[in-house]
Amino acid sequence: MGQEKLRPQTGWLPVAFGLDWHRPPRQQNATSFFYAHTDQWRYETLATSEILSPTAPPGDWSGSLIDYNVRAERMGWLPSAPQLKQNPLSIAARAKAAGLEAKDYVARALASGELELSCNDPDDPANWPRNLFVWRSNLLGSSGKGHEYFLKHLLGASNGVLGRDLGEEGREKPREVAWREQAPEGKLDLLVTLDFRMSTTCVYSDIVLPTATWYEKADLNTSDMHPFIHPLSAAVDPAWESRTDWDIYRGIAKAFSRVAPEVLGKETDVVLTPILHDTAGEMAQPFDVRDWKRGEVEPVPGRTMPSVTVIQRDYATIQERFTSVGPLMEKIGNGGKGIGWNTQHEMDFLRALNGTAKNGQPRMETDIDAIEVVLSLAPETNGEVAVKAWEALGKITGREHAHLAIPKADEKIRYRDLQAQPRKIITSPTWSGIESEKVCYSAGYTNVHELIPWRTLTGRQQLYQDHAWMRAFGEAMVTWRPPVDTKAVAPVRGKHGNGNREIVLNFITAHQKWGIHSTYTDNLLMLTLNRGGPVIWISEDDAREAGIADNDWVEAYNANGALVARAVVSQRVNPGMTLMYHAQEKIVNVPGSEVTGQRGGIHNSVTRAVLKPTHMIGGYAQQAYGFNYYGTVGSNRDEFIIVRRMNKVDWLDDEPATREAV
Repeated sequence: MGQEKLRPQTGWLPVAFGLDWHRPPRQQNATSFFYAHTDQWRYETLATSEILSPTAPPGDWSGSLIDYNVRAERMGWLPSAPQLKQNPLSIAARAKAAGLEAKDYVARALASGELELSCNDPDDPANWPRNLFVWRSNLLGSSGKGHEYFLKHLLGASNGVLGRDLGEEGREKPREVAWREQAPEGKLDLLVTLDFRMSTTCVYSDIVLPTATWYEKADLNTSDMHPFIHPLSAAVDPAWESRTDWDIYRGIAKAFSRVAPEVLGKETDVVLTPILHDTAGEMAQPFDVRDWKRGEVEPVPGRTMPSVTVIQRDYATIQERFTSVGPLMEKIGNGGKGIGWNTQHEMDFLRALNGTAKNGQPRMETDIDAIEVVLSLAPETNGEVAVKAWEALGKITGREHAHLAIPKADEKIRYRDLQAQPRKIITSPTWSGIESEKVCYSAGYTNVHELIPWRTLTGRQQLYQDHAWMRAFGEAMVTWRPPVDTKAVAPVRGKHGNGNREIVLNFITAHQKWGIHSTYTDNLLMLTLNRGGPVIWISEDDAREAGIADNDWVEAYNANGALVARAVVSQRVNPGMTLMYHAQEKIVNVPGSEVTGQRGGIHNSVTRAVLKPTHMIGGYAQQAYGFNYYGTVGSNRDEFIIVRRMNKVDWLDDEPATREAV
């Protein structure tokens, strides 16, 4: 779940998710996925009763946070991965044998228990994620809240988890999720990472595929907060054995296509999709929350449970499909945010520009070919498409909007244009601001000045949310919520003392100045500017109380794990809090931890994902799942840690230390 989005979104989506060949895609919100499969739910200390409003409507509001997530998945509010315990390639045959359509069979079989949703038992080996490809993401470093749980349960690696799970604590266990007394350690069979540097994630990977850097490849750089499309172009070839991301995945597609016929050919896949925002289904459950598993309503695909779609796969043609633009762009067209338009002219243009593949489709063999596809299909970079998109919206609103793009109708931004200079985007209905020399870009501009309804239940800016879950958790109106107690300090307080004074501080992880956005701190220039390794900032008052001097080695820990860093004592930090700018790698200048006996830790060693039920709502207009738009987020700003000065700085050079030896 992210905040920034790509500007040429509707051009990128077909390429990224294969929407030109198959729809719908099988997608997942990452927070729920990792919360379940790193088993952080087994350590959940926040009870729903602690965040429930005293004015909650009548009903059963019991259960844990993972229980609410499971309810959301089975009612069609959130996606699930894996989706079913049973192989989805076998479902269509089962339905045929039963004389039913796939959607009817799935609904009946889920109700009877013949089919099972994977979310009901994430620790069942049949439901484990087995293969994970990480593309240019430092998942185990900057991204993965609950780093030590990732190591313990997903990877089965040495870890610093200090707390005990609900079973060991004798606490109440989830009601919807099967509890296994022995938690699995090491669910993944294969972890592959694509990166151009040895990040924390790469260190733990089975295979690292070296990729090209910014100056060794062709690419686009955009965001929704910047009005220009910026290009990346190769100044030199990729170094040594590294290849561009596009070449790596094309190579994987080629190899997969070669070996697929040994086990997979033309297969019938059954895909479960949540009720999506900006579709007719987003109004599937506007009045009340009714759960088919509790007998409150019948399971109806797309209304009271996920939609069910049958897709024909041909695994031997993966390479062919990866390197060409598929026929659905001509049969169905393209679109976004609930509007669609014809793309036949753009497909013909791409055949002339990129050439035609053997299957008769526009060629997409190289990274530049793919860039041209994105630029040609997106209204932000193709004026003709922008006019069509605004006209499509006009059919819905009953008003004329195309005047916003007609002055740019003849503008078609190409990759070579971007190489000459960054180009400003064209006004598009994908976004609610306009690009103008007279008006600054601001969200909601077209809603106000073009009288376009907001994409809400009321069509207006909506401040009151009458959904039952919103009212239950006290968020029907815009409100401030006090910090929750994640109870991460009490279980370890006083149990790992080294004689130095311990203080408890609120732990904040912000973006930093000594890196690039959220990563790349591990280069010599940035390390030189910022003390050569991990640092943690504390106030002068707190440092004085704990006997910590600037640049001392300190340790921070709680039930989630421990980290080691140097102290930056600063008047910029308020008493009671501590700052650790994130994405400081645990593999650079980090000694061993006195608490765990293992090397250092990272800023996410002391964090854990905490889910909110109000982020799980679906089928309720604007509160309906959308990729990178609406879903659970891993809030961790309420975390507290114990900080104390270290007595011994052990670089663990002699032999591996064990926790028992500490």
